Order: sequence, then C-alpha cells, then structure tokens
Amino acid sequence: MTPIDWFSLLHPVLVILFVYPVVGATIRLGILVREKRLGITQQPALVPREHADHGRWLTAGVVVAVLVALVYSFIGKAVEPAAAFSGGALRLALLLLVAAGTLVAFGALLKVKRPALRASFTVLTWAGLLGLGSQPEIWRLSDNPFSGAFWSSHYWSGVLLTGLLLFNLAARPEITRLLRWRRLHVASNLLILVLLAVQAITGSRDLLEIPLSWQKPAIVRCDVLNRTCPEPAAAAPASGAAAAAPTPG
Repeated sequence: MTPIDWFSLLHPVLVILFVYPVVGATIRLGILVREKRLGITQQPALVPREHADHGRWLTAGVVVAVLVALVYSFIGKAVEPAAAFSGGALRLALLLLVAAGTLVAFGALLKVKRPALRASFTVLTWAGLLGLGSQPEIWRLSDNPFSGAFWSSHYWSGVLLTGLLLFNLAARPEITRLLRWRRLHVASNLLILVLLAVQAITGSRDLLEIPLSWQKPAIVRCDVLNRTCPEPAAAAPASGAAAAAPTPG
C-alpha cells in the first residue's frame, strides 16, 4: 500500500475506534440523565455534564472524520496521474484552506457562549463541509433528493448527521433550560441513531468499491452499469508465448 492508500483508511479508522464507541457512551449517559430528571433513579450530579462532554467529543470526532475524508478525496485525485483534477496546486491549496477554516470555525463554536455566535459558527462549519462536499471530486450517488440513490448515499446521510450533531452542540444551553428544546433534542437524536446505522451500512459498502491506488487504472476500464470488466488481453499472449518457448536441454 502507498501512503495515499494508508491515508484513505484514516476516515474509517477514526469512526470505528472513536466515533461509534463514544456514541454508545453518549446514549447511555443520555438515558441516565433522563432517568435522573424524571426521578426514576438517583444519579451522580456529574452525569449531565458527562453526557454533554461526550456529545461534544462525538461531534468533534464526526467533523474531523468528515474533513479527513474530504481532504483525502482532493489529495487522492490531485496525485493520481490519470485523474482530471482541475485547477492544479492552486485549487488544491484553496480547498485545503477552506478545510482548515471549517475546522477553525468548529473550534470557535466550542468556545463561544452567546446564542448569535453559536448559531453563526454552526452555520459556518456546516457550510464549509457542504462547500467542500459539493466539489466534483467527492463521490455522491445522486444529488436528486427524489431518487432512491440520494437517500442511500454515504455522503448525504453523513452531511445530515453532521448537521444534527452541530445543532445539538450549539443548542446545549437551550436544551438544558427549556422542555420544548429537550423534546426537539430527543427527536433529533432518534434520527441521528437511524443515520448512524445508515452510515455504517453505506460506509462498509463504499469501502468495497474503493480500489487501491495501483488498482485504479484497471478498475476505471470496467463497465459499472453492466458490471463487467475487460478480459486481461495482455495475459493471454504472454502465457501462450511461454508455452510455445522451447524447453532448454
């Protein structure tokens, strides 16, 4: 495997080793917080804080993992000799600058307290991810929301998942104080659980479809619609010539 192939593994590794374990802990802590609020069980005073901290780590992990996947797509196309990466090094540098700016906006979201600033940096972070994801180098099954391929797209379900997590992070003070915001929080979390399942399924599917860098020249010659690949024509003459060669001695 080449360095770019190892880089391609960073996104799924982050998700498997960090994001999904934190999801389980966040869900468990959320259930304990609800039981504490309803008086069902007695819980330590730090449980709500732990739940909020895990939610913050979860959102940060997802944002970083998404940025890693997007940056890999750009760099992978830029270094691939046969790829049609328009704009060259200047456009690549601009895309990487936008990715860095998106990460800075998310870092600011973790720090600010005022509602207007929280809303602003949430929109900036999500807009940065959407802007990077709209580039032609990013694989999307469909951009038509009325097609089935759109809803089975790993990219679009990931974008919606990230947006919901950013909303929950930004609205934490309101969720803590207001009942209607807590109900909205619960509803969004149910959708997040569905999207996490979709991400696990579509991510595993897409990993099977992504070839290693040295395999791509052969894969691009395949017919995706008919699911056929050309026969290795060069192999047949070579084997025939080997068979026709006289045996020494």
